Parts: sequence; C-alpha cells; structure tokens
Amino acid sequence: MRVTFIGSVLFSRTVLAALASLPGVEIAGVVTRTRAPQSGDFACLSSDAEALDVPCLTADDCTDSELEDWIRQTAPDVIFCIGWNRLLRANILDIPEKGLVVYHPTALPENRGRHPIIWALALGLDRTASSFFLMDTGADTGAIIDQEPIAISPDDDAATLYARLEEIAPVQIRRFVPKLLDGSLIPQPQNPEDGNSWRKRTPADGQIDWRMSAHTIQNLVRALTHPYPGATCRHAENDVIIWKAEVVTGTPQNLEPGKVLESGSNGVLVKCGTDALRIVTHTFDPLPQPGSYL
Repeated sequence: MRVTFIGSVLFSRTVLAALASLPGVEIAGVVTRTRAPQSGDFACLSSDAEALDVPCLTADDCTDSELEDWIRQTAPDVIFCIGWNRLLRANILDIPEKGLVVYHPTALPENRGRHPIIWALALGLDRTASSFFLMDTGADTGAIIDQEPIAISPDDDAATLYARLEEIAPVQIRRFVPKLLDGSLIPQPQNPEDGNSWRKRTPADGQIDWRMSAHTIQNLVRALTHPYPGATCRHAENDVIIWKAEVVTGTPQNLEPGKVLESGSNGVLVKCGTDALRIVTHTFDPLPQPGSYL
C-alpha cells in the first residue's frame, strides 16, 4: 500500500514513523512545510523524508494545483494528512483509492473544529478521544475508522495530554492499517447533525481576567502551556506569560480580584474571583509587589 503523507507538526512525525514501520506500507512521498510561525508544535518533516529515502515537497509557497499535481505523481493508494492547517482541494480526495485519512483528538462527533487540545483543557473536560477518520467535504465529519477514549486528569496540561496522544496513536495505526490493507476495515459514518464544533481561538482567549475563578484560570494556564504560547496577563505595561499555576483555597472573599497577596521564591499569589492562584512558572520581570494589582 503506497502512502503519501502530509503533515507539519510534532504529532505528524509520530504518525509517519508508525506508518513507515508497518509491513506492507510503502511511504510514497511526504508533503511538509519549512515554516509555520503560528504553530507552537511545528515540525518540518523534510529530514524524516530524507531518512526514509522518499520524495519530499515543501509546500510553503506552492499553489493548490502544484500540490495536487505532485501528490498525483506519487500515485498513492491512501493519503494520510496529519497536522496540516492548509485546506486541501476537493480534487485531492478523489486521488487515493482507499481514501484520505485524517485525525482529530476528540470523541467525534463531539467537539469538531479548531484547537481541540486547548479547548478540552480550558473547558475543564475530563475525557476526550484519539480519532482517525476519512476526510470528506465537511469539517471533521467523515466516517470514523478508529477511536480510542482518553481520560483527562486534573493534573494534565497541554504537554502531558499531547504526549498521551502521541503514545496511543501508533497503537491505533497498528490496529487499523492492516484492515485498510486487506480491505476488511468498516468505517463508521458520522451524523453531521450530531455533536458540536469549536470555534477558532484568538490571542484574546489566552488573556487572563482575574475576575474568573482560580480554577477556571488554572484550566486556561494548563491548556496553553508548552507546546502552545502560554496564557498571559499584563504587568508593568508588559505581557507576562504564565506557564504553570496552582489553585489556593481559603483566601478571604472580601479582597478584590487581581490583588497580589504574596510574591517571592514560592511564586506569585493572586486573588481571583473565587479563591486565589499561585503562579509558579512565569516571565514576570520584575516580580509584582504584594498589595499591587494585575
């Protein structure tokens, strides 16, 4: 089975390696990018293609027609598109006989749409899933070919959840690709009317409002930590990035949100709408003083 692979994030590299290790799978070519400034987990796969000794297209500046023509020349039986923020022309869907496999880290049909790892953590969800499906002309609406539920613990953040997805995806690859090879795979159609779709996030979604509860702010912090750009607040006319924070209960409710209660080697303790947040890892320089406000 000839596979043309499209991707440009760290997760793409994990899936490509899993595919390349399977008997009966031939990587026919790799499409990637050399730059993606808005992606914290960006990864150019040109070195991976070189290690596999397969053709590679860096598609930063190529047109849709050039991309389509190059993929056709690789003559794929199936295309895997994993971690790609550029829309693919509908014509590309018709190229591979066995379909175009894509990925979404939610329990489809729930939570289609943008920034799924960030939204799941920011909303405080306690579960998600790792879903491979066949691309159609809708947005995350294609038939599911493999789905693995994943629990989200209160201690998870973007990095730990991302790592768990990287662990489970190769297991799924080894489970469903042999069925794709021998024709025994039975995709499960989604009902496009089921579920919901998350919107695109903006930098404003990462700005902390201290009137929110400490628990809500902590969820935002763990959602946007590495490999993402981090939650932010303002101090001394600068944007401060907060990478890790802990909820502290028992603080007086008669103190205003945003008031700095402690500041030092143990972190910065800030009163929130409910409870307080101890900011553990951050970019404050200088530290805010107790009694000041963020």
